[in-house]
Amino acid sequence: MSFVMQPHLRVVGGGAPERDFRADLHAALSAARRSISPKYFYDARGSQLFDDICELPEYYPTRTELALLRRHAGEIAALAGPEAELVEFGAGSLRKVRLLLDELARPACYVPIDISGEHLAQAAAQLRRDYPGLAVHPVAADYTQALQLPTGPRKAGMRLGFFPGSTIGNFDPEQALRFLRMAARVLRGGALLLGADLVKDPAVLHAAYNDSAGVTAAFNLNLLARANRELGADFDLNGFAHGAFYNSPRRRIEMHLVSRRPQRVHLDGQAYLFDEGETLHTENSYKFSVDSLRALAAEAGFAPGPVWTDPNRLFSLHWLAAPA
Repeated sequence: MSFVMQPHLRVVGGGAPERDFRADLHAALSAARRSISPKYFYDARGSQLFDDICELPEYYPTRTELALLRRHAGEIAALAGPEAELVEFGAGSLRKVRLLLDELARPACYVPIDISGEHLAQAAAQLRRDYPGLAVHPVAADYTQALQLPTGPRKAGMRLGFFPGSTIGNFDPEQALRFLRMAARVLRGGALLLGADLVKDPAVLHAAYNDSAGVTAAFNLNLLARANRELGADFDLNGFAHGAFYNSPRRRIEMHLVSRRPQRVHLDGQAYLFDEGETLHTENSYKFSVDSLRALAAEAGFAPGPVWTDPNRLFSLHWLAAPA
């Protein structure tokens, strides 16, 4: 993958995101079971809506993970040691990483990676203002693909990856294993701090993904609005409804866009038919036990270390060492 430089932002594979979105949307609409990657949620509007979701009373993962980070950031920093290079996958608004930065001893640099370049650039600019002594090197990239990090003089500290928010749950099991294997290679000799949502009462999960304010519904529907804005599609947003449910046998939340009526959608002059009740599957969010996550990490080549959970065992943080 090539790097394209913009002021204070490094872009991997410049120009590819729209082409990939168009191709993947055509593929999704042509399939018997229509499904598209949740990475296409995250344009600037989608990233802002996700930040809003994180503040909702029903959405427990963010506040629970933040509490764990506040409680254990000192222990994590001690494991990382001085002059660590901090790499965040799917960095978003850069909120959680501040709790680590406040405890790390003389971090060498911070490399946030996110698919939404505009949102990332704004967040990184604010972080530079708040941490003027920190070298911040944002990278706009699809972090699920083969990744080459910016090169420069290496200090003595370890390379610490940070993957919060249980984003690992958005991957199918094979994709999760592939991502973790890639991360183990990128972080070799260092470690990954990983957030993972835990299996729990389905009623708690249902409420978290079907909030009363309708923010998650707007987030889901924004994928169609983005297709209209960027690709010239003609989705009728009033013709689709947000649907989310817990698939207990697969231990995952599924999010869908459900067609309210028979309708025709056009993309690049090609027509796609939706029956009433037919769906576009937009996201999975797998839930883990502590043991299942540790087993997955070990299969990927990590050496599982300490685990931190909240008293109600809603969420978990995992220290995963990446052997040299």
